[in-house]
Formats: sequence, C-alpha cells, structure tokens
Amino acid sequence: MFSRWNWVACGFYLVLNICSPDASGGLVQSCGHIIPESPVLALGSNFTALCILNESCLDFGNIYANQIIWKIKNRVVPKEQYREINRTVSSVTFNDTSSLATPLTCNILADGQIEQNIYGITVTVGLAPEKPKNLSCIVHQISRFTYVMTCTWNPGRHTFLDTEFRLRYSWPEEVFPDCIPKGVNNSCTVTDIQFFVNTEIWVEAANALGKAESDPLVVDPIDIVKPLSPQNVSVSSGILPTVLKLSWENWISDAVMTLKFNIRYRIIGDTSWMEVPSEDTASPRTSFSVQELRPYTEYAFSIRCMKEDGVGYWSDWSEEKTGITTEDQPSKGPPIWRIIDASHSPACWTVHLMWKALKPFEANGVILQYEVTVRDKSSLSSPLKKYNVTSTNHTLQLPKGTYEVTLIARNSVGASPPSVLLIPESNTKAPVKNLRTLPKHDKLWVGWTAPNSYVLKYVIEWCLVSSSSDCIIEWQIALGDVQGIDLKGIKPFKCYLITVYPLYADGQGSGASVKAYLKQDRPSKGPTVQTKKVGKAEAVLTWNHLTVEEQNGFIRNYTILYKTIDGNETVVTVDPSKTEYTLSSLTSDTLYTVRMMASTDNGSRTGPDFTFTTQKFGKGEIEAIVVPVCLAFLLIVLLGVLFCFNKRDLIKKHIWPIVPDPSKSNIAQWSPQVPAKHNFNSKNQMYPEGSFTDVSVVEIEADDKKSFSEQDLKPFDLLKKEKSTSEGHSSGIGGSSCMSSPRQSVSDSDEGETTQNTSSTVQYSTVVLNGYRDQTPVQVFSRSESTQPLLDSEERSEDHAGGADSAAQRQQYFRQNGGQDENNIDRSCFERAKQITHADEGDLVGFVQLQISGQSSQPLGLGMAKNTQEAALSNILQACTEGQAVRPETVEENPLPVDDMPKSYLPQTVRQGGYMPQ
Repeated sequence: MFSRWNWVACGFYLVLNICSPDASGGLVQSCGHIIPESPVLALGSNFTALCILNESCLDFGNIYANQIIWKIKNRVVPKEQYREINRTVSSVTFNDTSSLATPLTCNILADGQIEQNIYGITVTVGLAPEKPKNLSCIVHQISRFTYVMTCTWNPGRHTFLDTEFRLRYSWPEEVFPDCIPKGVNNSCTVTDIQFFVNTEIWVEAANALGKAESDPLVVDPIDIVKPLSPQNVSVSSGILPTVLKLSWENWISDAVMTLKFNIRYRIIGDTSWMEVPSEDTASPRTSFSVQELRPYTEYAFSIRCMKEDGVGYWSDWSEEKTGITTEDQPSKGPPIWRIIDASHSPACWTVHLMWKALKPFEANGVILQYEVTVRDKSSLSSPLKKYNVTSTNHTLQLPKGTYEVTLIARNSVGASPPSVLLIPESNTKAPVKNLRTLPKHDKLWVGWTAPNSYVLKYVIEWCLVSSSSDCIIEWQIALGDVQGIDLKGIKPFKCYLITVYPLYADGQGSGASVKAYLKQDRPSKGPTVQTKKVGKAEAVLTWNHLTVEEQNGFIRNYTILYKTIDGNETVVTVDPSKTEYTLSSLTSDTLYTVRMMASTDNGSRTGPDFTFTTQKFGKGEIEAIVVPVCLAFLLIVLLGVLFCFNKRDLIKKHIWPIVPDPSKSNIAQWSPQVPAKHNFNSKNQMYPEGSFTDVSVVEIEADDKKSFSEQDLKPFDLLKKEKSTSEGHSSGIGGSSCMSSPRQSVSDSDEGETTQNTSSTVQYSTVVLNGYRDQTPVQVFSRSESTQPLLDSEERSEDHAGGADSAAQRQQYFRQNGGQDENNIDRSCFERAKQITHADEGDLVGFVQLQISGQSSQPLGLGMAKNTQEAALSNILQACTEGQAVRPETVEENPLPVDDMPKSYLPQTVRQGGYMPQ
C-alpha cells in the first residue's frame, strides 16, 4: 500500500495531467471524459452517462473505475445507480430526467481521502415543440393605399428550450421569404401582400428535440381586411326636433372594396349606447339621418365600416361627435304635491305647493315659467286664482275646504299637459295596508298592500329624522298599479320616516308611516346612567335615550350591568322604551359600579361606569333612632333646667358673684380736719355693722411735691416707712389679689417721678393733699376689700382749660349724678362737714399705721364709728351722695400749672352691696 507521500504525488500528477497546457495552448491530455457530451434530454425520459478513464492515468496512479463518484450539482448520486463496465469505464443511469440538474461530474477518490474531479458535462432538459394552433391572419389598412398582414397563432406549451417559430406563406407557383417573429413567439407581420390571390399560410416550430408545423391557412387577403374607420364625422340638427344628420368620409377606394356601416349613439351623461338598425346602413354611403331622438337633447355619435358582403373585419369606431336636437313643447306636466300647515288656525290653511322639475326628455327645452291655478270646489261661484311662478314651490293661504290645483310648465315652444292635484277638506279615504321596508344593495325598497278601492297613484314621502333640525321632506309619485318602489339617495346608518298616501279620483287616503334604516350599525355611544334615588337595598337608575344620530339603528334593548368591587357582575335586560329601572336586593352600605349598554341589530355599545353607595340604614330606621335620642336629650335638658331653677342661688353664687353697685357706694366721704382718736378695742367694736366694707383708690398725680408744706407731706413719709416693712404680704400695696388689674400706687422713688404699676390692685384710699375750697386738707389712708375695678375717673386726671392769664389746674373730686345744681349741692354738703371737730395729727398717724399692719381679709374702715363727729360727717356725706355725683373742681386759691398738679388718692366710700362711682 502506498505511503501518504506516494498518494500526494499521485494527486499532484493527476492535476498536472488535467490542467497542464502544451506548446500550442491546449490541454496535453485528460485522465478521462464523459459521453455523451452536453446532451439535450426530453423531460421525464431515461438517461445513461459513461465516464471513461485514460490508460495513462491508470498506469501511473493505479486509478480504476470502481473509484469513480458521480455528482449532480455537488450532490453525490446514490451508488445504486452506478455500474462498472470495466476497469476504465463507469456508468450512471437516471430513470427520470425531471430531477436531473447541471452540471453532472465524474470524480475519483484516491486512497479514500482525496477527491479529484475528472470531467463534467452540462445537461439540458426540455420538451419538443407542439404543433402551432389557431392560426389566423388580418390585413390592416394603414393609410389609403397601404396594407399589412398580421398573423397570430397559439405556440403551445413551454418547451424550456430555445424554440424557433417561422411564418411561411406561398402562392401555388411562388414561395415567399419566411417571416421570423421578433421578441415574441405567437405573431408575425408581413408587409408585402397581394389582393385577389389565394395565399397558403402556415407556421413552423423547431428546437433541439424536434419540430412541428401548423395546419395551413388558404385565404385571399382582400377577405381579411380591417379598413380604417370613417373620417371627418360631423353632426347637424335637422328641421324636426327628433332628427340629427351625420356626415363622414371613407378612406378606402370603392375599386378595392365597397363598404357597409354601423352607427351608434347615446345621450350625453349616459353610458349605454343605442344603434341604428344594420339594414338601414348596409349600403355604401357618406351620410345618414338619425331619427326618433329626444327633443332638446345632446347626443354623441360614432361610426364604423367593413366590407359590404360582411367578409372581413369591422373597423374601429370613429371618434365621437356630439349634436343637440331642437326644442319641443313639454311632454308631460310636473309632478305636484302639497304640505298643509293648520297649526296657526284650524279654519285657515297654509298650503305649501311643491313640484319636481321635469327631466330633460320631458321638458324638451328650457322651462320658462309655471302656471298655477287654484279652484275652490266647495263653492262653484268662487273665481279661479292664477299664479305665474318661476321656482318649483309656492305657498298659499286658503280657508279650510276642498281645492283643485292645476300646474302647467311652459318653454319657448309651448305648454305641457296639466298636472292636477286634489286637496280634500279631510283625508277620509282608506290608507294603504302592510307598509314595510327592505334594504336592497344601496337602495331602500318600500312596499305596501293596495287598499280595496281603485287608486290613481301613490305619493311616497320620506325625510331624514334628526334631533337637531326639522324633517326636510322628499317625495316621489308612483302609479296606481305599483305596490313597491325603490328609494334612491338613502344614506346608511340614518333613520328615515317614510309615509305613503293613496290618491283617489275623489279624494286622498290618510298616510301610513314607518321608520327604516338602509344599513344599521352599533350605537355611536352608550347610555350614561345615573341614580335618581338610593336606598338601603335598592337604587333607582335613570338615563336618557340616545339621540337618533347616536343610535345608528333600532335600539332593541338596554342592558344594565352592575357589580360590587369584588363581586360577580349581574346583568339585567331592560325594554328600550324605558328610561328608569330599580335595582333591588342590594347590600347595604356597599359601593356598586354600574354601566349600561345599548344594542341594535348590528352590535352594542357600553356607556361610562357610574358608582354609587347604598345607604347604611333604610327608610324609617334613622327616624326610629334619632327620635328617641332627641326625646331623651330634651328630657335631660328639661330636668337640667328644673334643677338649675331650684338651685339658682347656689349657681349664682359660684358663677355670677355679687358685684358691688357703684351707684350705692358710701365710702367716699371727706375726712375731718383732724382724725379722731383711734379705738384699739376689739375688731367687732372697731368695725361695727354698717361700717365700711371696701375702699377703692383713685390716683392723682403730684408732679411737684415742693408746692406742699412739710406738714402736708408728713403722712407720706410715714406711709413709705410702713411700705418697706410690708412688701411681699398680700395686704401691702400692689400685693393684694382683690383687684383684677394693676393699679398705680404712691411711688417711693425720687421726687418728680411718676407712680409705678404694681402687680395687683391698690388697696388704699386716696391721699388728700389739698382741702376742698376753704377746708384744711387731711391725709387719710383707708383700706378697701372691694372687688370692683377702679373707674377711669379714678385713674386719670382731667384737664381744664382756663383763660389767657390763668394756668390749667388738675384735681379730682367725687361727683354724683343728680338733677340739682352741682355748685349748691357741693357747698351745702361741705359746709356741714366743716362743723365736725377735727382730730389731731397724731391720731391720724396711728390710724394709718394700724391700717397698714392689719390683715387684708378684714373689713376696713376708719375705726371711728362711735365718734360723734365722724358719725355726723358720715351722715352728711351720705346725704350728699344719694342720687348725686361729686364732680372735680379746680382749686382757685392756690392755682398750679398743669404739670405741677399733685397726684393723690381720694377716698371712695363703699356700702354693703356696692360702691359709688366717681
């Protein structure tokens, strides 16, 4: 066995043998070849190929036929199809060439590893040509004297091979050159032809697998001519309104052939043609008059021609030419109808007459005007009323009755026959029966059953139903023997109201109406549902009907779909005439989602979702709860009121404490010149029943202490000393809680400083620095337990304006309202007070010290109740203050500037039960 290197050398040698060129540029030799070389095979036939190896290759490489491999387009052929004839020849057989592809190659497998191509061939598979069939020829006229012959045939099946077709023709004694088609395989044109000689014509087809010939065609070319169509066609109107004359030229000589013609015409705008009878145009001619046309109508004409004996071919139709017939009087009257409006007054009609314009073939010209004649058939003596109208409608105001309306249309030639419309006073005749509609393609068929009486004609009214505009009526008249009609111009998905009236010779029947759709669709939108009333276990739903534009068809039913958030959906079907429905058996205090669907014959549409919540309590349950609760509450309130009424004194004591009445206060009184001796007996004796209960303080600023004598300011020094020892006690100045707001107290600061605010109410009486009028001033401090706040007049001084030479002076006194003269009252009261014996100054100082050191909870007074002089003074002051007010006055004896007026506290006497205001 060869080594690996020996096989490589062998393969290299094979390549050199196959591809090495010789000196002349060709191949030196090949290791083999295939026979047959490039065969053409019939589709579906058997085929065997042989691969023959050269002896030179065998001697060098020990290559034999059993090592040959056959391939079809790089696909190995199964070895079952191989046959080894000898050591140099191998064959392959194909039972069906349908699967045979190109190329077919012979290959050698050297040492089972290297595959080397020896030779390859191209295999062509196809079919032999079939016999051409249906050979026919036609001679075309190109010009007046030029003709060509074109023959066509059926080439048969596709051969998958290059197939050549030839048109051959000859005379009995002469053969002409073949006509070879260019670019096609089923026709050929011959330019050299001769008339009046029989010519034999046939087709020959050939390819690598064979050839075939058609059956011969023997014909005289003059019998297969297709002449040119007539030229220069013209149309002219004749004398009669129903005749038009045509003229033309023929482009073929009568010496060659005589012609016959065919004339067709149509109305402009129409697609259907009409033809003149062939026998009328069977002879040679150049003109013809077309009759029985419509007056004042435009027509289009076209002409063609062929050999007179009918042998050959018709020419093409000539170019169309148009012409118009002349006018004639209208052939019929316009259809007329009416609409009666009796809404304004039942005894008076508004009659809207309307008629349709005549069609062109009925008008026979231009309609210039319409003549309307109205005759009252209720009164024979009533004159005729005539109206000339140029439009197609007219409105009349007529009394209720029976009228006959006649309508005539006029053009330039004459008038039409009259159209008569009878308007009865009432429609008492029988209507049509079984009115129905049926869509047919793009038309709506309306049918009815005729009444028993004889009907002259029917009037069919229809209008588009709309929710936003009025119904615009269209109408049509049908003959009395018709029981159905197609309505044109009906739009799909629109609702129409159709009414049919039967017209009798002596009256009119009542109309029968029906609504119809040409086509239906599902609604444009769904209904919007809302709740009208919601209860514990039921809910009343309401909705509005869809508008007729939104319905797109007949609403067959409404469907209500409702559910809870996590529950199943419940479906309820509702009649389409309803707009309200009650849902029952609902769960209380539950959220529901509801929607509504409208359905037609062609589908459904659902509206938006709506949610509602059922009530927690049913009707009467809340009242059953609220009424007892309210009654119980009222009972409790009533018992509370009775309790408060019985305990009103106790409640008043805690809620509304007794506030002293300032109008009844008697603490404010003038002290004597010298205070009485202080009585240091027991408190009961010191402050007997009926003495002072409280003292309020009124502050008067004293800006300049220098204006007072040292004797006058001595009590202030004593007060300052006592104040320093009593700070922090509730009985001191500013330390009591008896008053609700801070007050001004006597300041212990430097002279000239103003008084300061304390943290609580001042509990001392006013320090009097100057006497009233001619009285000697007395400085007295008196303690007060009154809870009444100081009045404004007690806290600020009043400014009084003087003359040009006098300065303003400030000082406050007690003033009490009264009807008497204030000057007289003040003088009498204080004169009596002067008579009281004054105590010495030492007693006053002791009294002040006693008052400072005393407890704040004890009632304060002057401690001189038993003193005769004090009692007298008290009586005088009391008499003066009852019903009167002591007003402050300016001291005339020692006038001071406004800024130098002293501040002091004037005493205010308070009785039990109140205090007297300033």
